[in-house]
Amino acid sequence: MNNILETKNLKKIYHTEKQETLAVEDFSFNINEGEFVAIVGPSGCGKSTILSILCGLESKSDGEIKLNKNTKIGYMLQQDSLFEWRNILSNCLLGLEINKSLNQKTKKKVIDLLNTYGLKDFIYSYPDNLSGGMRQRVALIRTLATNPNLLLLDEPFSALDYQSRLAISDDIYNILRKEKKTMIMVTHDIAEAISMCDKVIVLTSRPAKIKSIYNIELENKSTPVNNRKDKKFSYYYDSIWKDIDYHV
Repeated sequence: MNNILETKNLKKIYHTEKQETLAVEDFSFNINEGEFVAIVGPSGCGKSTILSILCGLESKSDGEIKLNKNTKIGYMLQQDSLFEWRNILSNCLLGLEINKSLNQKTKKKVIDLLNTYGLKDFIYSYPDNLSGGMRQRVALIRTLATNPNLLLLDEPFSALDYQSRLAISDDIYNILRKEKKTMIMVTHDIAEAISMCDKVIVLTSRPAKIKSIYNIELENKSTPVNNRKDKKFSYYYDSIWKDIDYHV
């Protein structure tokens, strides 16, 4: 498999007039094409900061980020951030409008994505007519519209109730696999990380360092919902839980 992204000794320091805060230190990892990787760790440890640095929303203080020359990044935020005054198709075309690549061909691709992934009847509806899970699906298609091959997902299901989280995790997993994407997902949900990803990176408390990396090797790997029933699922869950040490 081709290496799509590599970081070496990544560091982030926040400066104020009175002090400096080390948020991320010595963060080094790589991800191969087609891999799904989750980043977990204690609340406030710097998980989202790492995604912001990788996509260029924040600058790194030190270290290296190497992207394969063909790598194009898409970033899906925690909130769906859909514009309520734009219909679903119009929301999904927003990125193409911004980067001036909207044309009949790219518009058709977005419509095809909406048709393929269960939103055919809602193309001209408005966001307030959609369930939370459907809104997240729209947000994903909006991200896919610009044709990125590396998706960064920041707590993408945190605003949903438990049943909706399970359903949309299956949806998004299947969409990204079918579209042959690579994914890095930040989540506080260990079960979500294990069931959706090939690899789980556990961070320490701030400053965020890599404490351990788990290669998730389930016996009968399938969709996220079915993966939770795998015999090895509880082993990974217990191990990662202890590594994060939520009681501290």
